[in-house]
Amino acid sequence: MDAQSPIPNVPGVSDSHADADRDRTSAPPESGPGAYWLPPAQYALRPRLHPWEIPMLVLIVAITLIGYLVIVWLVVLGQFSEYFLALLAAPLVLLLIRGLTYAQPRVNGVQMTPTQFPEGYRIVVEAAARYGLEYVPDAYVVLGNGMINAFASGHGFRRYVVVYSDLFEVGGRARDPEALEFIIGHEVGHIAAGHTSYWRQLATVVGMNIPLIGAALSRAQEYTADNYGYYTKPRGVPGAMGVLSAGKYMLSAVDFDQFADRATHERGFFTWAVNALASHPVLTWRAAALRDRTRAGAMLFRPKAIVRGVGSGNVVPVPPPPHPAAVTPGTLPNGLEMPPKL
Repeated sequence: MDAQSPIPNVPGVSDSHADADRDRTSAPPESGPGAYWLPPAQYALRPRLHPWEIPMLVLIVAITLIGYLVIVWLVVLGQFSEYFLALLAAPLVLLLIRGLTYAQPRVNGVQMTPTQFPEGYRIVVEAAARYGLEYVPDAYVVLGNGMINAFASGHGFRRYVVVYSDLFEVGGRARDPEALEFIIGHEVGHIAAGHTSYWRQLATVVGMNIPLIGAALSRAQEYTADNYGYYTKPRGVPGAMGVLSAGKYMLSAVDFDQFADRATHERGFFTWAVNALASHPVLTWRAAALRDRTRAGAMLFRPKAIVRGVGSGNVVPVPPPPHPAAVTPGTLPNGLEMPPKL
């Protein structure tokens, strides 16, 4: 199998061709006599919460508490239904859901250990130590069937990470273990930031189902977890965005800067609505936030300035380039023209 092959590499087996290519392409430029290290940008230091997370959490906890009090009052007045009783049973229902979710990978998945998926196991151990966790979370690989996904959760005092197998199936020249390290660091970051707590999930069970408000807290938490992923492996950011946007074999075809630039180009009500209703920041905004570590990720309004990274998470503004899909008039065959931008 050569480096061009689309066949996945075997987990734990080094791809010598890809390693050599990566060593050549990721080598730092030669330092000149006037070169110096920039101090880390604000969000390139130790991971920090997105500034929206705590205010949105307080709001949603308050909404959930008010919702519970209203339901209890209605039950006391005798005006209750099966729906009200279901909400009152939320603590038990949540406990059952968390238990069943944890049991699934335990009985169907492959646990990461020093001898099974050792690369992933090492990443989890190092992330747990870096983030100051008291113990190493359990980590499992489950069958992805083409899906690119990973998540973190908990049950009781246990915390765990689940990675879909397709994230390990990055083969040939596309192989990018650093992208995997960013993604696993992101998931362990959810645990370190307290997002997997039973009490936190119970306290937000009502508010998280409110459109816009619940989605806003979820996006803030994802930006927070991205801060952890960046702190784990900054060089894994382009590959991770490539995997999430183009898939496990096409990630190397994604130009990270061009992809992040589109956060400023793509505008309009419907692009705004897609982000506002989403549980995760849209990928172009997410890429822009991971490139510019001088500020928190955009929550409701798209980034306005186009920048380029200059090291240590710092950026400098650049003149706005044309839209990535723009072409010089008259260069398309047979009199074709590009449609007007929305």
